[in-house]
Amino acid sequence: MARSTARPVVTLRSSAGTGVTYVTRKNRLHDPDRMVLRKYDAVAGRHVDFREER
Repeated sequence: MARSTARPVVTLRSSAGTGVTYVTRKNRLHDPDRMVLRKYDAVAGRHVDFREER
């Protein structure tokens, strides 16, 4: 299966400033803006917003 430019790999960085990252894919057609997900930050020990970096 070929990789698609419509579903790029994006890096999500913690907004808590701990340097923790997640890597995921997103559909660029449905979500053209930067993605923000609430995920667990193990260094901070709580759930925080993770924002897409480019």
